[in-house]
Amino acid sequence: MDNQQQQRLAEYLATTSHASSAQLATVRLLSGGAIQENWLVDAEFSDGPHAGIQALVVRSDAASGVASSHGRAQEFALVKAAYDAGVTVPEPLSLCTDVRVLGRPFFVMRRIQGTASAHLICRPGSPWGGDRGELAERLGREMARIHSIRLPHPELEFLPSYDQAPSLYLIEKYRAFLDSHHTAYPALEWGLRWLERHAPQRDLVVLCHRDLRTGNYMVDENGLTGIIDWEFAGWSDPLEDIGWFCAKCWRFGQDALEAGGIGEREAFYRGYEVESGRTIPREHVRYWEVMAHLHWAIVSIQQAERHQTGEENSLLLALTGHITPQLEWEILNMTEHD
Repeated sequence: MDNQQQQRLAEYLATTSHASSAQLATVRLLSGGAIQENWLVDAEFSDGPHAGIQALVVRSDAASGVASSHGRAQEFALVKAAYDAGVTVPEPLSLCTDVRVLGRPFFVMRRIQGTASAHLICRPGSPWGGDRGELAERLGREMARIHSIRLPHPELEFLPSYDQAPSLYLIEKYRAFLDSHHTAYPALEWGLRWLERHAPQRDLVVLCHRDLRTGNYMVDENGLTGIIDWEFAGWSDPLEDIGWFCAKCWRFGQDALEAGGIGEREAFYRGYEVESGRTIPREHVRYWEVMAHLHWAIVSIQQAERHQTGEENSLLLALTGHITPQLEWEILNMTEHD
């Protein structure tokens, strides 16, 4: 963010905060964010209801992104809906669609403390996250609160709705990608066919985060501080989120801790069931874990191609491509006896 952009951002923050002026004491690009940029901003307001220094995060598009992810206006609406539903998220403050400020849309939220680094959180003996059983149960409760958001929702009308079973809707999307791709992935085609043959019927459809896993929530030494990264949220079967969180590909080497690599599956389920008042059909979660591996495999292909085509020179994206064979193996391993 250059000096002129910082000046325009300070003016924007002053206006939206009803202050005479604002000065940016700190502006720093946070690490991570292959799809979005997150800027740490300490803004000092001269007067008004937020007089003094406020710790903020400005979230905008990165240089390149994923076509299936939401824009910032949509993500702001999702975070606001979650905040209003009692989900622990950074407080959304304002949305700016005027590209004259930073050259692209962005939104401002209150900064939360802690880390989202999955490798730090999942490391044995790590101080991050506090008691792991309590963290897994808390995340189950938070997911249930997300799933309390239902159709119709006037502020989320931009989300695609459909009459199919969510499982078949996703299979159709993934098959369209594989059919149009220049490289064949027989193991993924096998996985798609298995998912199609075992697809559950349409039942409850709720707002799903669709990427809630270790790495997309923040913790400090005491526990959860906030759920982040809502750019893939959509209407789906609640078991899609549950399967994604518990899938082996998101345990970061801690395979015995089936709830996101941080806790016991039953602790996570317990938090969800107490908060939602619904029993998780445990025999159906495995289906959605297979779906999670197939989904992540397709994303890994897309991410690697962003590097290979020269769209974005990124070691992280290049390394993501090496995950695809591992995911194919896991899909075959999970389905070989069916």
